[in-house]
Amino acid sequence: MCTDFVAPLEAQIKDNSCEILPGQNMGCWAKQRSAGWVYPTTILSLYGFFANCRVAEPFLTPYLIGPHKNISEEVVTNYLFPIWTYSYLAFLFPVFLLTDFLRYKPLIIVQGLFLISNYVLLCFAPGLPAMTFLQVNYAVATSTEVAYFSYIYSVIPLENYQKATGYIRSATLAGYTFGASLGQMLISLAGMDYFFINAVTLGFMSVAFLISLWLPMPTRSMFFKGKDAAKELQEQGSIQNNGHKGTVMNTSSGGYEEEKMEHGGWCSRGNLSAAGHLLWGSFRESYSSKHLVYWSLWWALATAGYMQIFNYIQLLWDRIEPSATSSIYNGGVEAVSCVVGAAAAFSVGFIKVSWVVWGELALGLFSAVAAGAVFLMAFTSSIWACYAAYVMFKSCYMFLITITIFQIASNLSTECYALTFGINTFIVLCLQTIFTVTVVDEAVLGLDIVTLFIIYGSYYAAISLLFLIRGIYSVCLHHQLSSDHESNGPENRMEVVSAEHF
Repeated sequence: MCTDFVAPLEAQIKDNSCEILPGQNMGCWAKQRSAGWVYPTTILSLYGFFANCRVAEPFLTPYLIGPHKNISEEVVTNYLFPIWTYSYLAFLFPVFLLTDFLRYKPLIIVQGLFLISNYVLLCFAPGLPAMTFLQVNYAVATSTEVAYFSYIYSVIPLENYQKATGYIRSATLAGYTFGASLGQMLISLAGMDYFFINAVTLGFMSVAFLISLWLPMPTRSMFFKGKDAAKELQEQGSIQNNGHKGTVMNTSSGGYEEEKMEHGGWCSRGNLSAAGHLLWGSFRESYSSKHLVYWSLWWALATAGYMQIFNYIQLLWDRIEPSATSSIYNGGVEAVSCVVGAAAAFSVGFIKVSWVVWGELALGLFSAVAAGAVFLMAFTSSIWACYAAYVMFKSCYMFLITITIFQIASNLSTECYALTFGINTFIVLCLQTIFTVTVVDEAVLGLDIVTLFIIYGSYYAAISLLFLIRGIYSVCLHHQLSSDHESNGPENRMEVVSAEHF
C-alpha cells in the first residue's frame, strides 16, 4: 500500500511547485485539487488502522464471564449484549443526520473518544451496571462509523474515489487482522492476562484519537449545503419565493452564483428544506430500480444475520471449549477469517460474469453455503470444526457483500449511495432488534446459545431459498428476453430497459 502512494505524492510535489501564468490558473488549480486527495486519505487510513486494532475484541466474552468481571454466560447472552443492539438502533438515525450536518470530522473525533472510554470502562470499571453502560457507550462508537466511511467522499475529487476507498477498506481490514493476531500471540505465547490485553487496546485507541485531530475539515456536505441551500432548491424547481429574500449575482468568468438569504447559515429553513429535498430525491433514485432493491434486500437480510452471529460466536465457542479450562484461539480464527474473507472479496474483481443476470442466483447459492456453515457451528462438538465453519461463513458473507456494494455503488451517485448505506443499515438494526427482542432477550424467550445458532442457520436457509427462486426466475427471464430480442429485432431493447424500473 505504501508504494501506491509514492507516485501521487511525487505528482503533488510537482504540482505545488508549478508556476501560475496568465491563462493557466485553472489548470494548475485543477492539478493541485486532484493531488490533494493523498493527505486526507493517508490520515484516514492511519486512523482506520489504529481504530480497528482492537487486540482484546476477540477475547471479550472470556473477559466478561471470567474472574475479572464475573458475569454469567446467560446474563451476557440474554441481557448485556441486547443492550448494544437497542442503543445502536436508537443512535443511528440522529448520528447519520449529524454526520452530514457537522461535516464528518467532529463525528470521527467523537468515535475516537468513545472508543477510548470503552476500553477505560473495560479495564477499570467493575460490576454489571458499568458493563451495561459500556454497551451504550460502544453503540455510540459504532453508530459513528458512517462518518468514517463517508468522510473521504467530501474532501477528494470524484476521479480518486475508487483508490481512496480501496486504501481505507484495506487499512481497516489490516488493522483488525493485526489486532486479532497480536492478541492471539500475547495470549498464547506471552501468557498475558486479559486485563493487559485490554490495556494494550486502550493504547491503540488513544493513538487513533490523536490521529483523528489531524484530519482536514471538509468544506462541504452532501445534503446540508449551507448558504447554497436556496440555490439548490431553485435549481430543482422547489423553492418558494416568500420564504427567501435575496439577490443573485452571476459572474461570467466562472459561472459562479451567490445567494444571500434572509436567514442564512446551516440551521436556516432554506438549508433544512434543501437537505430534505435532496434526501427525498436521493431516496427515489436509490430505490427506483428493481435490481437495486433486490441487492439492498439481500444486504439488509444477510447483514442482520451476520451481525447476530458475529456478536454471539464467542459465547458458542466458550460453550464448546470453555476458556476457563482450555486454550482458546479466538484471535487467530478472527485473523484467518479476515484474510480468507479479504481474498474472497478481492477475487470479485477478477470474475467476469454479468451480475445483473447471475447475481441473484449467486446470492442464493452462497447464502446456502453460509447456512450450512451456521448449522455446522450449532451442531458440532469440535471447536476446530466450529472454527472452520466460522471462517467459511465469514468468507461467503464478505464475498457476497463486496459484490452487493459494488453493484449498488456503481449505479448511484455519492449522495444516493450514502443514503442507501444509511437506510440499509437502519433496516439491518431493525431486523437485529426483532431477533434480539424475540429470541435473545431474557424478557421474552431468552434462548440458549446453541438454539440461537439453529435459528440463525434456518434464517440463512430462508434467505438462500428466497434468492435461489428469484435468481432462477431472473436467469430464465433473461434467456427468454434474449431469445425474443434475437427474433423480434432491436426495437425490443427499449422494452427491456424500461422494465428495469417500477
